[in-house]
Amino acid sequence: NGVHTMAGFGRFLDPHRLVVTSPDGSELVVEGDRILIAVGTVPFHPDNVDFTQAEIMDSDEVVDIPRLPRSLTVVGAGVIGIEYATIFSALDVAVTIIEPRNTFLDFIDREIIDEFIHQLRDRGVTFRLGSPVVSVTREAEGRVLTVMEGGRQVRAEMLLYCAGRMGATQAIGLENCGLTTDGRGRIAINAETFQTEVPHIYAAGDVIGFPSLASTSMEQGRIAACHAFGLTPPPAPQYFPYGVYAVPEISTVGMSEQEVRDRGINYECGIARMRETSRGHIMGLEQGMLKMIFSHKTRRLLGVHIIGEGATELIHIGQAVLNLKGTIDYFIENTFNYPTLAEAYKVAALDAWNRMPQ
Repeated sequence: NGVHTMAGFGRFLDPHRLVVTSPDGSELVVEGDRILIAVGTVPFHPDNVDFTQAEIMDSDEVVDIPRLPRSLTVVGAGVIGIEYATIFSALDVAVTIIEPRNTFLDFIDREIIDEFIHQLRDRGVTFRLGSPVVSVTREAEGRVLTVMEGGRQVRAEMLLYCAGRMGATQAIGLENCGLTTDGRGRIAINAETFQTEVPHIYAAGDVIGFPSLASTSMEQGRIAACHAFGLTPPPAPQYFPYGVYAVPEISTVGMSEQEVRDRGINYECGIARMRETSRGHIMGLEQGMLKMIFSHKTRRLLGVHIIGEGATELIHIGQAVLNLKGTIDYFIENTFNYPTLAEAYKVAALDAWNRMPQ
């Protein structure tokens, strides 16, 4: 496509020029009428946690550990913390999750989270919710001691700190182009065009904050590029899926049950357990569920929430129906391959249909 690429570290000299320092130390000045910042994020390091200790690591360092610990403390129950915690748990590591808030993954339907917590506790994962961390220290024998408010303590062979990430903007010279960041290094943008305070400079991806997903970041970059060059991109879909690659997987699209209630919509839910499908029987699945929410008045699909095997793949069926403004009748009247996990859509739709006014 005629795109020229360079490897190096970029830093603004002024609103239109950057100096790129190559790995060999040489420097080159590049200039642009339009600039897109997509530098991503780095793990947040609080002052009271000593990351120089080998047993204390962040989410970037954990992929390079030389051995599996027998026990692990995970501080932070965001998407990254939950994903790593469940991966280690699946590898038979004793995991304790510490989260200062009383809830976690609040953008996901609570019924799915309740099922998720049940599965993890059944696997031996310990949750310490509503427990802010006071201190993290490495003891003489090598174990990591985490002390929470109220004096409660957790000891483990290793500690993974996942309480937030910061925009990787500290070294790119934003002060030279007239941009500022918030306390976590994130850049404010116009949500429709992805322009920053300096109109010819755009920002996309994790550096602008939520939802910080690879899929949405790519779409943000496309919209920014189209706007920068005067092209009209097609309107963004109203709903896009979220995927949490934990063990088990979680994926969701549309409104949660709580959001539907808050909007005062008269609704009905339908649930299918993966073990109820023939494919689930064949695969030996004991857990996993698919939940759909429908409007009583319009019969339209309002949200889909899945936990279990293949959740992040299955969600795209619900995503298509949701963005095409489909109704419960689509799932009732259409045939799904048998045996497949996707058949759970029909099971859940029938479950809701049985309780809806006809």
